[in-house]
Order: sequence, then structure tokens, then C-alpha cells
Amino acid sequence: MRNSHVAAWTSAVVTTLVAAALVSPAAAATSASTPAPRACPQLSHKLPWYGDNRAHLQQMIDERGSCAGHRGPRPVAAFDWDNTVTKNDVTDATIAWSLRHDKILRPASWKKTSKWLTDDADKALTAACGTRVPAGRPLPTSKDTDCTDEIFNIRESGKTMSGAAAFAGEWNHRRTVPQYAWVPQLFAGHTVPELESYAAAARKEALAAPVGATQKLGTHTIPGYVRYYAQQRDLIRTLQRAGFDVYIVSAGSEPVTEVWSRGVGIDRAHTVAIRSVLDRKGRITTYNEGCGGVPRNQGEAIPYIDGKRCWINQDIFHIKGKQAWKQQRPGKRIALGGGDADTDVTFVGDATGAHLVLNRNKNEIMCRAYDDADGRWVVNPMFIEPLPRKNGTYPCSTAAYNLPEGGFGPVLRGDRSVVPDQTDTVY
Repeated sequence: MRNSHVAAWTSAVVTTLVAAALVSPAAAATSASTPAPRACPQLSHKLPWYGDNRAHLQQMIDERGSCAGHRGPRPVAAFDWDNTVTKNDVTDATIAWSLRHDKILRPASWKKTSKWLTDDADKALTAACGTRVPAGRPLPTSKDTDCTDEIFNIRESGKTMSGAAAFAGEWNHRRTVPQYAWVPQLFAGHTVPELESYAAAARKEALAAPVGATQKLGTHTIPGYVRYYAQQRDLIRTLQRAGFDVYIVSAGSEPVTEVWSRGVGIDRAHTVAIRSVLDRKGRITTYNEGCGGVPRNQGEAIPYIDGKRCWINQDIFHIKGKQAWKQQRPGKRIALGGGDADTDVTFVGDATGAHLVLNRNKNEIMCRAYDDADGRWVVNPMFIEPLPRKNGTYPCSTAAYNLPEGGFGPVLRGDRSVVPDQTDTVY
């Protein structure tokens, strides 16, 4: 038996040596210079995901990560922020804290804070906030609940407390929404470090408040807490370990978003949001930087619906001019996109590996997600306080697509066929 084992081992060695001799020097060099793929970092199995979503995301990481042995540029993942990486809106938390601590400066003219602000809104803000405070000085919003109510209602609904439209005129409804653009405009006159300090104070307060806490702003009751989603933090860190460049792309104010994004290991260079133009003294103005050939502006082009695609193409893939508004070839697109609302539908849909959606019952993005045209949509309920099942169906075939001119139309696939109405199944 022993001799037969020796003979077999000797035969195997000879076979190996002969095979090695037949390998060309060039092939041997190539083999030596190409390391074997190593196992990709794994998502935590201690954090619950809906159904087989973790497996789908892990498969994408394994396939697209640099850990799989791929050469070339690092793969890119991009996430919306509010209600995607965190539960609740960090912009609202910052505005609420600022209103409760008298940090909003009275503008010389409310009308000039936004190019779309209506006369009704100008009159309502002037009446509620008064004219006694000199322009450029803090409004006493901690005590003046009428002023607080008016400001927050316009931010929240685009209407005055009396129900009049706060914004009017023409804008591309897939590139901006005036009340989103109005948020950084409200902080005009402050420096970026000042706004960051307000966001940091709001963050500390919101993280300390218990889950489910609320707060009062005038007559408004809004969430009083914010939480990082543990699953999203784990996903982001796993992606980074697997060789992905991970970005945040938000329709919030950039200094506010940057304060929060550090908490998941994403730095300033990887955080994209509304970028205010500063004056010569470093103070925030009512203008913001543009995208896709749109110069500095008063809110015409912000990271909102198609605007998020534009900023990803411009800032990450260095696509210049009008071309940045268009979907790029696969090699110039993100591998993973994550969002929760119609504001995210374009860039999440651009992803080539996985489209992650947290279900907040938003029509256009849920129509895309449930239609699952490419088989790569991953739908998950919110990780904290998920919504119940939506009654009825999503109106995909008639009124879920946000039209550029305003209003709604049918959601179309790439081949121009109409997405049928969808039933809510992940909740």
C-alpha cells in the first residue's frame, strides 16, 4: 500500500512538472501578476432585512466589488440621505432647532429669498414675522409662534398658513421644487461653520430623543428624533471595504448633510447636496451652484429627481454640460443606488447592479420598484416604524410620473410601454 501511494504521488509530481513546462513564460507571468479573487466583505447577519434582500445586495457586492478581482475604476454606490440612511429628515431637524433658538435672520426682503415666492407669501411672512427686527438680525422665532408657523408651513407644504400658494411661476419639476431650494436660502447671511454648528446641535438633540418622540413648532407637530439605520450603516461600510466609492446625494443643504454623513464614514468630498454660493465674506447667499450647463442660480437646478443624476454625472463621473442630464453608458453609471422617494427615482434607476428602495408609499419610485423591469430592484420596508400596506394600487398607468411641466402622467419603461398599476406587497 505504501509503495502504491509513493508511486501515485511521484506520478502526480511528474504530471505537474510536465504541465508547468508546457506553460509559456508570458502566461506564467500573467498568472503570477493576477491574484486570485478574495472573498468580499459580508453584510452583518445580525441585522434583519426583508425577505432575501440581504442576499441580493451581497450578490451585487460580490459581483461588482474590487474584492472580486476586477480591474479598472472603483465601482460607485450612491444613497439619498433623509429617510434613506436615517429615519426622519435631518433638514427639518435643523430648521426646527434653528427656529427654536432664534437663528433665522430677517431678510431685507422676503420676496427676494426665492425667485418664485408669491406676493401672498411675502405679505404673510411680513405680517407674521414683523418689521421691528432690523434686516440681518435674528428673528425671535422661539417666542413668535406665528412667524415660526409661517416659515415652517411654507417649507413643508409650499403654502402659507392661510392656504395660499407660496411659490408660483415656471420651473422644471424634475429639476427643482421651490420649497426645497428655499431651505438654504433661509440661512442666507450665516457662514457655513455657523450652519454646521446648528446642524450639529440639532443632531445631538435628535439622536438623544427617544424613538417616536415629537416636537411642537408653533401649531405644527413634527418628529422629534432621528436615527441612523443600522442596516444602511452596515451596508455603506461593507461597500467601502469591498472597494466601492460611496456617495451621499441629497436635496438638502450641503453643510447640514455633511454634518450627518460623517456618522456613517462618508467625508465632505463624498457628500453632494445643495451647494450655496458664498459672498466675499464667506456668508451664504440665496444662490446655489448649478449643474449640467446651468450656471449659478436661485434654485432652478438642485439635486432633485433628474437633478440627482446630473450631480452624480457631473461631480462623480466628470460629465460636463447638458450631457450630464442624460443617462450614461453602463461604465459611467453607479452600481448601487439607494433612495426612498420620487426625488430619488432617476438616479436609483440608473444603477446597473441594484436599485434599493425603502418603501414610503411614493408613487413613481414604487411603480418602478414593483415593475422590476431589469430584475434588480430591492424593496425594503423602513427599518424603524415601517408604514402599513398602501390601500388600493399605485396609479402607475395614469398619474405617477412627475411631469417636467408639473402634474402627473403614466410611468413608461425604456421601450415606452406603460407600467401597469402596482399593488403594495413589501410593507
